[in-house]
Amino acid sequence: MPLFKTITVNNSTKVLIWKIEESIEELSIGISLTKKNQERLDAMKSELHQRGFLSIRHLIKKVGLVDADLIYDEYGKPHLKNGKYISITHSFTFTGIIVSDEDPVGIDIEKQRDKILKIAHKFTPFQEYKTIANHTALISKLTIVWGAKESLYKIYGKKKLRFLEHIYIDDFKFEDERTIGEIRFEKETESYCIYFLEFEGFTCVYAF
Repeated sequence: MPLFKTITVNNSTKVLIWKIEESIEELSIGISLTKKNQERLDAMKSELHQRGFLSIRHLIKKVGLVDADLIYDEYGKPHLKNGKYISITHSFTFTGIIVSDEDPVGIDIEKQRDKILKIAHKFTPFQEYKTIANHTALISKLTIVWGAKESLYKIYGKKKLRFLEHIYIDDFKFEDERTIGEIRFEKETESYCIYFLEFEGFTCVYAF
């Protein structure tokens, strides 16, 4: 089973990333789904989504949990019955989770694509990045910013938050592999640590 990467963030927080290479049949081995989640799986039209769904259950198993330990609130945010924190992501052939005993967490994996140039103005003041002449570097940076904002959005967990107006990411250097993000909403500001890494044309960002 291809557990792609495990990152120990601190004593209470861990990131696990899975590279999806198995068939649905292979991924079904050793996994027991609740009736509701089995129905969700059966309703998925995309085989890749089904494989992603099952691979996430393997990641959950790696941290000593089972499918039944995972519940979703009215906004679709995942929670753990034991009161610990979890965030989940899936992009094409990679899935990931971040779990923490103590802190709200968020994670996002994105495939690096030119498409992000078309939507950049919707989530960040794009003029800040126009000085980046290298096309690949520009896509890389925008993908990190998007992933950072997506991770913070997942931490907040409600629908009213807007990427452009309420979530801010400090500028960063690629070699630092980290930055700071803020959620500024309803006269309150919350600050979060953000880390990022790149692999095989994908970007993973996680926040806590």
